[in-house]
Amino acid sequence: MTYSFCASRRIFVTSATLALAIAATPARAQTTAPDSYPSKPITMVVPFAAGSVTDILARIVSQRLGDALGQSVIVENKAGADGNIGAAYAAAAAPDGYTLMMGAASTNAINPSLHKNLKFNALKDFTPITNVASMPNVLVVGPDVPARDVKAFIQAAKTGQYSFASSGAGGSMHLSGELFKSMAQIPDFLHIPYKGGSAPVTDVMAGRVNAMFCNLPLCLPHIRAGKLHALGVTSSTRTPLLPDVPTIAEAGVPGYNVIGWFGLFVPTGVPQPIVERLNHEVVQILHDPKVKELLLAQGAEPIGNSPEDFSAFVQNEHDRWAEIIREAGISPQ
Repeated sequence: MTYSFCASRRIFVTSATLALAIAATPARAQTTAPDSYPSKPITMVVPFAAGSVTDILARIVSQRLGDALGQSVIVENKAGADGNIGAAYAAAAAPDGYTLMMGAASTNAINPSLHKNLKFNALKDFTPITNVASMPNVLVVGPDVPARDVKAFIQAAKTGQYSFASSGAGGSMHLSGELFKSMAQIPDFLHIPYKGGSAPVTDVMAGRVNAMFCNLPLCLPHIRAGKLHALGVTSSTRTPLLPDVPTIAEAGVPGYNVIGWFGLFVPTGVPQPIVERLNHEVVQILHDPKVKELLLAQGAEPIGNSPEDFSAFVQNEHDRWAEIIREAGISPQ
């Protein structure tokens, strides 16, 4: 069976880089809007802190979307509870097209299986607009781990007690490891959760933990410096940032595929013409060469699909994450 799972990631760019990338691309001409939409500023809710990949993507898209619509699109960070606070806020907003949310796999696909008593329904309370971008993880080991490819690592992990670190229980790094453990049939692969992504990277480099399914931007500098060894990327295709590193699927675990994805949503009930208008404008933004260049430089691949295709994708991700969380025996919090 082929599995495919995705989750949100953190990514950092300098404000200068972001400003230059946005300023380098001209505004797009407006198209006819239904009932003069929009006639006032729009809020784009980000359910994560400033500096996260979701936040950076939101700021890139919001600047250009405001130019296209002829109104300001203001990013509002409402972080907390793994994104659930911001998602609940956005879901409860008036369905008039003036509140958008830059969501992620965690808010719209994973959290329903990890958290009890959510104040929103991730599937019923949002209308998907488009999948904005995706990003892989990378399996890394420290210098003291002798394995230099995925097959050798699996063999070593099967014969000894290996461990893998993550930025927290139930997050994408954790679930990437659980999926790897299951598909590679490793009987004892100990998960060690941390609070945040920096500390586990340090411990893998120091040899206190054997491996990590790392956020690509987080570990890329250490890979290039030789402090971490990249064995495979979690996506189904190689990343241009590490062209010589194979996918885990091609390196020994056929069918393995884990990517992070980030998408634009509105509360359910927004009129269809507004949904279509927003989709059209954001897809055009994602096709712009300057925007694509910025995203690809950070390891994120722009997507830009239809509301129907994105809706089907979100439903599939919701169901698949529920299955792997259940099989891994991870209890809802």
